[in-house]
Amino acid sequence: MKRVAWLGDSLDRVREFAPDARRDAGYQLQRVQAGFDPANWKPMPAVGLGVREIRVSSGGAFRVIYVARFAEAVYVLHALQKKSRKTARKDIELARRRFGELVTERRRT
Repeated sequence: MKRVAWLGDSLDRVREFAPDARRDAGYQLQRVQAGFDPANWKPMPAVGLGVREIRVSSGGAFRVIYVARFAEAVYVLHALQKKSRKTARKDIELARRRFGELVTERRRT
């Protein structure tokens, strides 16, 4: 099973989710660690190649943006509670920046 690597404040953000949403997000991440798809997800090509979004609807709309294409870990780029139908530009930009930093760091090692 792959480990989960939390980038930036993504772990703190998930900890701020409502209890049921936090539990569901954790379960879906565990599925990803084991090599399965989450129950409800969509690709996030605006963030980067292979980046996906776990969609949790427990007492609100919660999202966990991650990339699992690397062998060593599932990298959680960002987590958020959605307030509107469309994901905010600042959230996409933050996830994109963290993904870029991750790719750059992996190239150096």
